[in-house]
Amino acid sequence: MKIPFRTLLAGVAFAFCAPAFAQGGAYPAKPVRFVVAFAPGGPADIVARLVAQKLGDAWGQPVVVENRGGAGGNVAAQAVSKTGPDGYTVLVTTSAIAVNQSLSKNPGYDVEKDLIPVAVVASSPNVIVASLALGANTLQEVVEKAKSGKLNYGTAGAGTTPHLSAEYLFKILAKVPVTHVPYKGGGPALAAAMSGEVELVSVAMPPVVPMIKSGKIRGIAVTSDRRVAALPDVPTVAESGFPGFADYTWVGLFLPAGAPPDVVTRLNGEIERLLQQPDMRERLAAIGFEPVGGTPRQFSEYLKTELVKWARVVRETGATAE
Repeated sequence: MKIPFRTLLAGVAFAFCAPAFAQGGAYPAKPVRFVVAFAPGGPADIVARLVAQKLGDAWGQPVVVENRGGAGGNVAAQAVSKTGPDGYTVLVTTSAIAVNQSLSKNPGYDVEKDLIPVAVVASSPNVIVASLALGANTLQEVVEKAKSGKLNYGTAGAGTTPHLSAEYLFKILAKVPVTHVPYKGGGPALAAAMSGEVELVSVAMPPVVPMIKSGKIRGIAVTSDRRVAALPDVPTVAESGFPGFADYTWVGLFLPAGAPPDVVTRLNGEIERLLQQPDMRERLAAIGFEPVGGTPRQFSEYLKTELVKWARVVRETGATAE
């Protein structure tokens, strides 16, 4: 599903919520910590490091990236939700945060009460990839091999949108038994596929694009509604026999509840400014990300729709937080 406020990157939204840090306030007066909810090498980590570098240069203050993977992003989200709300600890996570509220019996936090949505930085289709050893070139070939009941697929963790996308695709649409193996990030999941630990991986596009292009792993299908420029030779799931199927992973920033409103506005405005920079947009596009942006209120409203959507998918698939 596409993010409905993607078109609001420019114009009024930018003018409204993009005050420059240099023009007011002391924030940030010390280093800022980005707590990434997944291991290095995955989409949240890639976005966090791009943004951290840009913000550090603009602020003259370090932005330190700390990876705290575990429980499909819940470990980091819970930790950030309990930190002091001074604006110096920022959660960088994915759409998994919307899934985990229904997938986990006790995620350890309430995303609507304990965290403040600041900005969606970018979104990406998910992609199904296969190890070269599997010998499958298309999604239909994967489905045929999956009928044996012996295939495994890795993800960045239980509760991530690539996990739920794959569960829905394989179990509801294709009706084949494929075993889910959760990892602590997209990077470890892809490493497992290349080593033969799993045959398939469902992951957001950015970490896998260079691997597909170099021939280390085979792209099977992307979950976008049309092919993407970063992987023009990889067909969509819809093209591969499952019309109407489309899903995306987004990466967003959150602050603990109680963070000063002016800090929320300033951080959001700086993200908007970054997303207008041609080099930032080019770097995101090269790895399969599309810039998003928008105001905190728009992010909050979108989050509500995501919570409803993924609760339904969890019910239909019977997915659990392994």
